[in-house]
Amino acid sequence: MKLSVKTLDAQEKGDIELDDSIFGIEPRRDILARVVNWQLAKRRAGTHKVKLVGEIRGTTAKPFRQKGTGRARQGSARAAQFRGGATVHGPVVRSHAHDLPKKVRRLGLKCALSAKQAEGKLIVLDSVEGSGKTKDLAKQFAALGWDSVLVIDGPEPNSSFKRAAHNIPKVDVLPTQGANVYDILRRDTLVLTRDAVEHLEARLK
Repeated sequence: MKLSVKTLDAQEKGDIELDDSIFGIEPRRDILARVVNWQLAKRRAGTHKVKLVGEIRGTTAKPFRQKGTGRARQGSARAAQFRGGATVHGPVVRSHAHDLPKKVRRLGLKCALSAKQAEGKLIVLDSVEGSGKTKDLAKQFAALGWDSVLVIDGPEPNSSFKRAAHNIPKVDVLPTQGANVYDILRRDTLVLTRDAVEHLEARLK
C-alpha cells in the first residue's frame, strides 16, 4: 500500500510503499492483549510481601493451657487469627514474568502497526530534523493536530529532536529496536520516519 510522506511543517514530500504483510494485516485483539499483558508482567517488581508466622516477632510460648479453659486450643499468639499475627495466603516476593513465543510477539507488533494504519493514525515523516527547541516542536505538533503521539526514528533517534520532545506531555520518542506493542497502543498517533519504516520491515519480514 502507498502512504504519503509528510514533513514537520505539514508539507507533502512524496509517497512510500508499505509492506502489506506488516502494515495491512487484520489486527487481532487477542494477540494484542497477550503481548501487552506479557510486557506489563515483565515490568512488575514483585517485591510485595507479607509476614509469615515464623517472621512475626513475639513469644513462642503457648498462649494458655491446652485443656480446661473452655476456649479453643491455641499453639501460638502469632497465628493469623490473632491481632498482630501473620497473614494467610498473602503475596510473597516473586517474578511475575512469563514466556511468550517469539512468533506471537512478532505478530503482536504487526497487529499494532496494522491497527494504527487501519485507523488512519499512522503518519510517515521524511525526517525529524528541526531547531531542537521544545517550544518550536510543540507548535509544529499543535499545527499537525498531534496531542498524544509516539515517534519512532531509526536505530539512533535524532538527539536534538529527542531532547526537544522530552518535555512535551504525551510525546514519546523511541528507536526502531525499542518499538513495542504497549507504547504503540497507549498513544493516539504513531509517527514513523522513512528510516524507521525500512528498519521495521527488515526486522519483521
